[in-house]
Amino acid sequence: MSLERETTPIDQIAEDWVDTLTELDPITGSYIGRESAHARLNDFSPEGGEQVAQAMRATLAELRGATPVDEVDRVTQLDLAAELELSLARHEAGEGLRDLNVIESPSQQVRDTFDMMPSETEADWANIAARMAAVPEAMRSYRASLDAGIRRGLVPSIRQVREVAAQLRRTAGMSPLMRPRGGAGRTAGAAADVESPKGFFTELAARAVDTVPASLGSDLANAAAEASEAYAGLANFLDTALSAHAVEADAFGRERYELASEVFLGAKVDLDETYEWGIEELARMVDEQERIAGEILGEKPRKGIVADAIAKLEQDPARKLHGTDALQRWMQETSDRAVRELGETQFDIPAEIRTLECMIAPTQEGGIYYTGPSSDFSRPGRMWWSVPEGVTEFDTWRELTTVYHEGVPGHHLQIGQAVVNSGTLNEWRRQLAGSSGNAEGWALYAERLMEQLGYLDDPADRLGMLDGQRMRAARVVLDIGVHLGKQRPDGGGVWDGEYAFEFMRDNVNMNDSFVRFEVLRYLGWAGQAPSYKIGQRIWEDLRDEAKGRAEAGGGTFDIRDFHRDALKLGVTRLDTLQAVMRGELSD
Repeated sequence: MSLERETTPIDQIAEDWVDTLTELDPITGSYIGRESAHARLNDFSPEGGEQVAQAMRATLAELRGATPVDEVDRVTQLDLAAELELSLARHEAGEGLRDLNVIESPSQQVRDTFDMMPSETEADWANIAARMAAVPEAMRSYRASLDAGIRRGLVPSIRQVREVAAQLRRTAGMSPLMRPRGGAGRTAGAAADVESPKGFFTELAARAVDTVPASLGSDLANAAAEASEAYAGLANFLDTALSAHAVEADAFGRERYELASEVFLGAKVDLDETYEWGIEELARMVDEQERIAGEILGEKPRKGIVADAIAKLEQDPARKLHGTDALQRWMQETSDRAVRELGETQFDIPAEIRTLECMIAPTQEGGIYYTGPSSDFSRPGRMWWSVPEGVTEFDTWRELTTVYHEGVPGHHLQIGQAVVNSGTLNEWRRQLAGSSGNAEGWALYAERLMEQLGYLDDPADRLGMLDGQRMRAARVVLDIGVHLGKQRPDGGGVWDGEYAFEFMRDNVNMNDSFVRFEVLRYLGWAGQAPSYKIGQRIWEDLRDEAKGRAEAGGGTFDIRDFHRDALKLGVTRLDTLQAVMRGELSD
């Protein structure tokens, strides 16, 4: 794509930061498609964290000394400086020394980075072998930080420690009943009467057996064995040393939570007001669900009507998918249709991002997520579904809105367009900028947009959308409630982890394994879950404000212009988005 503007000094600072981050954080490098990063892993030790912090300080100093030449520069300077300042605040608070949760901490990041790596050629498999060989050192460096956290009294909750230890054993190929004996990393002597599965690394190496030379196959097998042993050893450390110091409380507390909330929102919000709004929003979602359930059953809204409507839909064979193959095909067909039709009528969808791959993830941890395209589009945007073990049936009415959320007009449209827009946005803006509140808020906003465009006219599909929206509203209440120790909405006293499970079961129609995974995620990854609904609130407020300004000036409001102006920014922090859309970012 031809350049629309010359590279500015601020662009260059941002581009240099991407290069620096790729060098110091190879997992992020792989995420954005930098081949040079594929054979390496991060240094998670305290020394590695300080090296990254020093690089942040140097980049921040450069950025503050630079003069913007246009609005693109002003957005970059504002957004990148705020992100660096926030990351440094987390570093100085020692958050990296207790970085352990069930979904997004170093052990998951290392394991998950292999999903993004190409595996078509011998060179690709050589990179995989090299990266697997680096796993033991990465796990040692991670353990060094957790050890430092123990010494400073900065430790995660015991609930997260136990769950992550179980994850590590599964990844290593150990039965949940098996434990390493002796020193860290030793699996010999584990219960001989329990059959051990192969484990992730062993299975990954086995995929290359018939496609690579014997010497590389041997390297892969050896690296897989050592990586598995490293995960087993870390599990042993968690079961013993870290468990002895972990705290019982799940709550982060206000000071930690305020920082975590800003990380995911890219903005500071009044958490007490937001908690009360969340309770009101949840009540609105319940009322709307009951009205739609009444349409499905042909009845007036009443207590229990939502559960009855869901029970009816779950018995409808026309709305069932059986097996992950059928799920993947349906996801792909639904996504392809949305891209095709919305590209004709609602959005300008560039050719580079008209391909969206729908994938069944190799993990079984639960969750659905999106990964963006690489900068050269050799790896397309992908929607991943991590199906929990034993789940074989899927309801289309429940999941239709999820495809729009993860694909088009949701994550893929927003993130993919930013990658396409290389003529205006530097690589940091295209690939690494942004916040969960902006991206996930847009995705929830997109779900409601699809309803407005008629894609959810079937009451069953609307009920599925509302089921998800209700869950997101419940998460605002749960997450802020438990981590800030707020009074429970049922009047039963102060929030705690156990009530969180009960509250979630009452507000989602999902199986217990889903509820368990979700609540464990909220308890260990504070601030992330509410960012979706809070972000949606901010997106809708900005749209309504723009409409009000247009009409107050005697003009008409074109929502397509609003979307175009907002999406051309790429994904930013929410406070940056608000400043730009309200015209507050000036020379």
